[in-house]
Formats: sequence, C-alpha cells, structure tokens
Amino acid sequence: MTRLFKKHYHPAGTAPGTLRELSLEQAQRLGPARYTLVRRDAGRWGEVREINPAEIPEVSSGGPLCWVHVQGMPTAEDLVLLGSRVGLHPLAQEDVLNGGQRPKVERFDESLVIILGIPEFDAEGTLHLYQLTLLMGTNVVVSLMANSLDPFVEVRRRLEERGGRMLGEPDDLLYGLLDAAVDHAFPVLDSLGEQIEELEVEILDRPDSSTLERLHGLKRELIMLRRYLWPTREVINQLLRDHDDLFTPDTLMWMRDVYDHTVQVMDLVESYRDMIASLLDVYLSSMSHRLNESMRTLTIIATVFMPLTFIVGVYGMNFAHPTSPFAMPELGWYWGYPLVWGAMIATAIAMVIWFKRKRWF
Repeated sequence: MTRLFKKHYHPAGTAPGTLRELSLEQAQRLGPARYTLVRRDAGRWGEVREINPAEIPEVSSGGPLCWVHVQGMPTAEDLVLLGSRVGLHPLAQEDVLNGGQRPKVERFDESLVIILGIPEFDAEGTLHLYQLTLLMGTNVVVSLMANSLDPFVEVRRRLEERGGRMLGEPDDLLYGLLDAAVDHAFPVLDSLGEQIEELEVEILDRPDSSTLERLHGLKRELIMLRRYLWPTREVINQLLRDHDDLFTPDTLMWMRDVYDHTVQVMDLVESYRDMIASLLDVYLSSMSHRLNESMRTLTIIATVFMPLTFIVGVYGMNFAHPTSPFAMPELGWYWGYPLVWGAMIATAIAMVIWFKRKRWF
C-alpha cells in the first residue's frame, strides 16, 4: 500500500534553514530543474524564455516586473542563488526542498511566501499531490513546482494574448497564479465524482470484492485531498484578513473570488466523503442481503432433502427382491457403480456452476 503523505525530515537537532541535497534516486526521477522568465516592460509582457540560474534577475524597486518559474526540484546551490536574487528566506528554501508541507502563508519583511498542494491524476489514474511554492516580492513573483506538473500553461497563454491588459502588478500576477492553482482541483474532483457515480451503479447492481477495494481507494484519496485543500481555504482567508496591505482593493475583490472557489472545492470534497460513507453502508447492506438470500435458498434445499436423506439412511435403498416389479434395476447394471459416480460428480459440478452464476462465492 502506498503512503498517502510523504515528507522529508532533517535529523533531530539540525539547524533551522538547513538545505538537504537531493538523493541520486530523486535526481534521476525528477530530472534537472528548468527556469523560465517573463518580464513586463513598457506596460506589456514580453516573451517567455528559458534561462539558467545565473540569469535570474536581482530584485530592485525600480525595475520591471518579473515572473520566474522553476519547473522541477532545484539543487540546494541553485536554490540559495535564487533566494539571494529574489529574497526567498532560508526557512522557505528549506520547505521547498523538504516537500510535503502543509499549505500555509508566511511573511518575511516585504516578501510573501505561499505553499499550496495541487492534485493531479497520472496516466495510470493514481492521485498525486504536488507542492507549489509562490513568492511575491518587490517587482518579482516566483513560482516553484517541484514536479513535472505545470499548472500555469493557461496563464502564459493569456499573458501572450493579452500582453499589457492583465496582471500588471505583483499582486495581480500572484492572484492569477493562485486562481490557476485552486481551479486545478475542479477537474480532479469531477473525475472523482464520475468514479463515485459508477460505483453507486455497480453497488446497486452486482457488487463484489473489487467494489469494496475501489471504495476504500476513493476514501483514501478524499482523505488526502482534504488534508491539503482544507488549509488552502485558510491560506486564502489569511491573505484577505492579515496581509491585505500587500494587495490593492481591486485585487482583493478578485481574491475573494478565489476564496469562493476554495469553499466550493471543500464543499465537493465533504459531499464526496459523505457519499463514500453512504455507499460503504449500502455495500455492506447489499452484501448482507445477498448472504441472507443465498442462505435462505440453501436452507430450503437442505430442509427439503433432510427427511429424504433420513429415509434413505434408514433403509439403504437396496431394494432388490427378485419377483417385485418395484425392485431397483440399477443394482443389476454392469456399469451401475461408475454411472452413479458420474451422476454425483456431474451434480456437484452443476451446483458449483449455479452458485457461481448466483455470485454466492
């Protein structure tokens, strides 16, 4: 059974802010991190271009707005360089490398660091939760996605199409990234809803042991989703309540819309959890009803044959009177014994096939 919650820890006593190096297995699995940069010059967004860590711009109050996106897990050395250029606190750098963090918001001087979890189904239908780290500083917004999932494809497309007409300030850009990250949960929840509906039909029709296994799998996935999506709502609420000085009134209005989306997401998660609990009760009731039906049928059969078996046991069925027309002819058959064995085996096989078709085992 796979672990739902994965987080890396330092050994006890390690100094806060210590950055761990990636293991060889993690480096091979994740591959090298890719860095992209978009600048906003003369009121318009420029072209998205790939850069190396040495090209990350220094933060300056009078410079152009920059969006730096890191796709993949950076090395400790590159992360320190990124932190020095954009103002990413060492404690936030530690959270990036450790992964598996609970969604939260931290404020360091004039920079704001937000950690979220983004759900996604892989090609095999397994649910994963990837950590997203967002930083808003002076004329810079940084997004770090530790895995291969890229939730900002649509944001880049909008920047290219609308250029200077959107997300022109750091708080606007942060809102756009938060909105894309939160909305990424809706397709995942739609897929879970379809699976729950299919299970409901299956449970009411012909449930079996695989149905119970899928029910428990969905229950585990909803537990994992709730662990990450519930605090996401608190993160957005905390941004609106405690850090509103970093946002313009217009951006705060749009941020309230993001908060509404988190409420809708949690309503869906809670509704699906209740549905799974109800389906589990229905499954157990259905299996109990099927067991009672099969036991009733077998009890009737056993009851019918019980007196017959008693009579046969008393008299032995060896009626072979030479002059009686009611004597058992089978006692004189040359192939009588193997024919009786064949009849008994055929009866047993027929009963097993019948039980299988009735899904009694």
